[in-house]
Amino acid sequence: MRWLELVIALGVILAGAELFTNGVEWVGEGYGLSEGAVGSVLAAIGTALPETILPIVAVFSGHATGDEIGIGAILGAPFMISTLAMAILGLVVVISSARGRRSRTLEHDGGVLAQDLAFFLAMYALATLAGLVHLRPLNWGLAAGLIVGYGLYVRRHFRGPGEKELEAEATGEVRPLHLLRIGGNLLHWKESPGAPSVPTSVGQTLLGLAVILIGARVFVSGATQLASDLHVSHLAFALLVAPVATELPEAFNSSVIWARRGKDTLALGNLTGAMVFQSVFPVSVGLLFTAWRLQGDALVAAVIALVAGVVLLVTAKVRGRLIAPLLILQGVFYVGYVVFVLRTI
Repeated sequence: MRWLELVIALGVILAGAELFTNGVEWVGEGYGLSEGAVGSVLAAIGTALPETILPIVAVFSGHATGDEIGIGAILGAPFMISTLAMAILGLVVVISSARGRRSRTLEHDGGVLAQDLAFFLAMYALATLAGLVHLRPLNWGLAAGLIVGYGLYVRRHFRGPGEKELEAEATGEVRPLHLLRIGGNLLHWKESPGAPSVPTSVGQTLLGLAVILIGARVFVSGATQLASDLHVSHLAFALLVAPVATELPEAFNSSVIWARRGKDTLALGNLTGAMVFQSVFPVSVGLLFTAWRLQGDALVAAVIALVAGVVLLVTAKVRGRLIAPLLILQGVFYVGYVVFVLRTI
């Protein structure tokens, strides 16, 4: 029953994330933001929201293991994206190329990709260092610095030459608002209701946020019990399980849909953009509200994420391009960590 509780909680989080992302994209459309802003930054923030909310709920849940689960959820997101999510993207490209639909080389703006990865590595390395030093004033200052750094990153992102390509690829990616679509099906509307009003979009966004919060509370409770039953570190359990629901759907979205359509810049940008986001806001939650001591399972996961990011950055700079087989090999880092955790049980 506890596994079922966890599965249901992850499903609820997924549903909430979908409602929130779809709603916030239409909010952006309603306020006249560019297609690039709607398709890349807003989509990345929307899909990254569960990974931000989950550790907050864990830390303030009142459970004795809340900090462990919170830190696990924080570290799990960038770890999952830089390893397993990239491997999934590479696998989809290989399968599509075998069917003659595309080549194995991912067409993208190398400068934008390198910029994302450089920001991620710098911010995440500082956060990892803070987890070893254990100075509260340093944590507070670093949290503020990370948020300011993210603001500079977004500003530079929209002023960069790769933005035009992102805008072109993002055009048309916003799907109909779910509330209107479901309402249309229930009321048997014969025609599309058209673009939603801003209040309707905001309403769905807030509904999605509420659903995520409910799912996160159930997940924290279930993860606490299951980790204890299996005699597994609460941190490692949350690190490996939480991103399965909060990150893998994003990986499938970008790889299966966008990569198959040849929208490589958007597919890679969405993943690397999420990596930058995850190295800022969830990490800031950990720096401010937990002891933020990285050792054992936590430290190994952080180091693996950094190494995986370095491999991608060096390849992008040296070769100037990414190929699918290399992305598939990123999955080796993930498998290696799973083996490490299992050997320590």
